[in-house]
Amino acid sequence: MVRLSLLVLALLSRQESEVDALVQPPDNNELSASGPKNRRNFLADAASTTAAGIATANGIASESGAAVVPSGLGAPQLIADAAVGASSKPRTKLPPIGLGCWAWGDSIFWGYNPSQDKDLKEAFNYVMTQTSSAEDASSKLPSSVLLDTAELYGIGRSETLIGDFSKDLSEEARDKLVVATKFAALPFRTKPENVVKAAQGSLKRLDRPIDLYQIHFPNAFANEKYWDGLADAYEQGLVKNVGVSNYGVDALRACHDALAKRGIPLTSNQIQYSLLYRFPEQNGLLRACKDLDVQVLSYSPLSLGLLAGKYRTVEDLNRVAGPRKKLFAGVVDNPKFQTLLSAMEQVASNHDTANLAQVAINWCRAKGTIPIPGARNLRQVQSNYAALSWDLSAQEIAILDDAATLSYIQPNLSPFPKQDKDTGLIMFDS
Repeated sequence: MVRLSLLVLALLSRQESEVDALVQPPDNNELSASGPKNRRNFLADAASTTAAGIATANGIASESGAAVVPSGLGAPQLIADAAVGASSKPRTKLPPIGLGCWAWGDSIFWGYNPSQDKDLKEAFNYVMTQTSSAEDASSKLPSSVLLDTAELYGIGRSETLIGDFSKDLSEEARDKLVVATKFAALPFRTKPENVVKAAQGSLKRLDRPIDLYQIHFPNAFANEKYWDGLADAYEQGLVKNVGVSNYGVDALRACHDALAKRGIPLTSNQIQYSLLYRFPEQNGLLRACKDLDVQVLSYSPLSLGLLAGKYRTVEDLNRVAGPRKKLFAGVVDNPKFQTLLSAMEQVASNHDTANLAQVAINWCRAKGTIPIPGARNLRQVQSNYAALSWDLSAQEIAILDDAATLSYIQPNLSPFPKQDKDTGLIMFDS
């Protein structure tokens, strides 16, 4: 099994001055539109594939001076935080589905090149039409659109693309766009001001408000400093909501409590969760998020495309580019995986025009999470959002639960640090 986390270790050996370039606006001398131009960019781009949530499961990879704040800081919808001990300040209620933008600019894992920008713009334009108005009570469409990105995705390219695409939006449409991005918790970033500086860099690339700012993944130390940095960015008006990603139960509770002491709500925890990765059900993470009223974003709901039904045989893998081919090789001929696909087909047949990807997305929704499947073209994003037109029945959920065995789970193979060396806090257990 090829472990991409080795490339992360290589990245972590770089000097702080090199990584600081991540939080500066990209320029033509530093980044090429097609991706990395030099060793630093190559290693950092490779890290984005792992930091975004690579965790193997029988070979499956699962899918992280004061700045001038852009205008238009209107929240689509606000909810009060009702959790015990939490802040009373409102936070944004996220829509029931989002669009993951890892592939937007990532040349290592997803083979991005600038010729794809037209397709990405079409996907962006379409998703911006998938909102309802307050007057349309019968619509199943959300009132806002969620895009999830990160400073590591394409080393800022993903954020830049979103910023460029947003320039053509009307003021009304811009107010309906919810952009979530992430801070890369690299070992040589150990201070609260590192979080603030990174947020400033993301703001410049996005050229629009940051609606949700997340810690992308745990570090082996300095995690409490990052929470202070989130609070500082929030209090300075750089970000409207704060969240975490890839946090286990203990880390989630500790971060929630630390922010609450400063009167700031923890809006979300973005975790790996799908029909092929159900560990958050077993270790109590979903329950903890519910208890704390923390919204759950489920990344890799399609398991990098495996649950879309495109790759069923070893021969199908000849159409897979990049590292996914090796990651998928040990899965497609597994009888348990084939059983799951059959169950998904059975469920899809009960709904007109439904497909396997929509079944996987709606299963995540039925579990109380907000799936954020990726899309690189109009066809994919249309399929993903069509999932909102129907819901799974209780019987269908039971069928899928039975077919989605837990045998695929191998959380110990995740590259994320398990424990904060400074405090002993368990950071990642899911």
